[in-house]
Formats: sequence, C-alpha cells, structure tokens
Amino acid sequence: MALSLDQPIEHKPKSWLATQMASQTFWVLAALLLACLFLSFATDSFASSKNLYNISRNVTFTAIIALGMTMVIISGGIDLSVGSVLCLCSMVLAVTMNAGYSIEVGILAAIGTALVVGAFNGILVAYLDFPPFVVTLGMLSVARSLAMVASNNTVVFQFGPDHDKLLSLGGGAWLFGIANPVIYMVVLALITGFVLRWTKFGRHVFAIGGNEHAATLTGVPVKPIKVAVYMISALSAGIAGIIQTGWLGAVTTNIGAGMELQVIAAAVIGGANLAGGVGTAFGALVGAALIEVIRNSLGLLGINAFWQGTFIGGAILMAVLFDRLRNFRQSE
Repeated sequence: MALSLDQPIEHKPKSWLATQMASQTFWVLAALLLACLFLSFATDSFASSKNLYNISRNVTFTAIIALGMTMVIISGGIDLSVGSVLCLCSMVLAVTMNAGYSIEVGILAAIGTALVVGAFNGILVAYLDFPPFVVTLGMLSVARSLAMVASNNTVVFQFGPDHDKLLSLGGGAWLFGIANPVIYMVVLALITGFVLRWTKFGRHVFAIGGNEHAATLTGVPVKPIKVAVYMISALSAGIAGIIQTGWLGAVTTNIGAGMELQVIAAAVIGGANLAGGVGTAFGALVGAALIEVIRNSLGLLGINAFWQGTFIGGAILMAVLFDRLRNFRQSE
C-alpha cells in the first residue's frame, strides 16, 4: 500500500469546543487569563498601563525566538544555541554600525550571520547525522565566544550615524502607541502560523517530526527541510537580537545568556511536543506570555525572584503531564 501524507483517518467528528478543550494551548491560555485576572485584583500595579506595556514588550524577545524554536521542535530537533546566536547577531550589528556603516548594512550583516550559523547547525544535523543536542550545545559556546572576539569583550553602546534609527527601531512605538517589538512579534507569528498551517513546507515539517522514516518514503526532502528549520530558528534569534539591541541601546557579551531555556520552556508550555510532530505558532506566544506574567508577578506579590525557575519548571512538567494524559486517553 502506498503511503500518503494526506491519508485520511476515520474518526468521530468533534465540536469546535471539544477540539479546543483537548488542546494544551487552550488550557495554558485559560491559566494565563486566570493569572492576569487574579493579579489585577491582588495587586494595584499589574493592570496599570505602564506595567502592561512592559509585559507586552518584554515577552516579545522570548516569543519571537520561540516561534523558530517551535518549528525545530515540531521537526523532532532542538536548538540550544539561540541565546548565544542572539548575542552574536546583536554584537555583529553593533560593531558594524559602530564602525560607521548604515543601519541597513548592520541588519544585513546580523541576519547573514544568523543564517550562516543556522545552516551550519542544520548541515551537521541533517547531512552528517550529528545529534541536535550536541551540535547546538557546541554552537552555544562557539557563538558567544565569537561575540567576545568581535567586540574584544567590551560593551558597545555607540551605533554610528544611524544610532537614533536603531533605538527607534527597537524602542519606539510607531503604531497607535503599541511598542514596535510587539508589532514585529505579531507579524512574525502570523507568518509562522501561515507557513505551518497552509504550506507544503509546513506539512513536511510536521511529517518529519511525526515519522521521519515514513516522510522519507513518501518523497519528503527531509535533509533540506531540516537545514531550513535550523536556519529559521537562528534567524528568529537574529531578529530578536536586532530588536533587543535597539531597545536596550547597548550590547554586552552577556546578552541572551540562559535564554534558550526560557524559549524551549515557552514552546513546550505552549503545546510543542519534544518528541516532534506537534506545535503551533499561537502556542509559542501563549507559552512566552505565561512565563513573562509569572516573572512579572513575583515582584508584584513580594515573592523572591529566585522562585521563578521553580514556577517555570513546574509549568513545563505540567505541560508534559498533560500531553501524556492526552496520549493515554487517545490510545484507549
């Protein structure tokens, strides 16, 4: 019998509500809304316009990278290098502009760097069959080291003739007072969601994560697509680095340190399955938002910030437990 990616599966039709309630993203979104409602009554400052503005802006950097990470996880891989890639791309942008080049040249240099790093990771994983964990763990160290070399391990806070343009790009609010990073995040989420839901490339990514051997037999170009998803992951980190540089107004070699853990947590909490084959762009945004609300609420409630890792780790475990329970019910 010939295998087909679009082979129909007979099942009882489910209502829209039943389908949503079976989704991990639905319950994470419900938890996020309940947390926001509780904090609005429990504190005086959570629902203030200034705090909500800060939350929406802070969540964007994790969310943008989580979009690329979700695609990698759907394909059955992992990318531990995103925090260091963010640092490297930020530093390439800063050093290029500091040397007197325009913002356009700086952005192209940063994006080019991200794509080269992503291609390197993808080629080792897809064509040389290196474990994704090992490849990206090594790149985590290499990319940050290259950032130190590029800047001589110094802080860069002067961005040449287009200094103000860069600050406006990352820290401005050009549309209805909405922070620019939020607009970028929404646009990138819509693009990612469209690619995953409506394109052949997206269907192939899901097919590879669901069953790579079957995908190969059905003619899916597995290796090029694997390279592409790692390039997309690195690109998302590079874009976040460009935006964060403009927001902070300075770049240090510590920027993005440990960010890969928050990004993976956002993707997993939002419904991506580390075994591959499952994940959505919307889930990545919801997971990132929940992490930022947790971080923000600890200070407002007077809880020691050191508890942040416990809450986020607990949320990851709950997400995995939910997935296991869902698979158990489906197997019955």
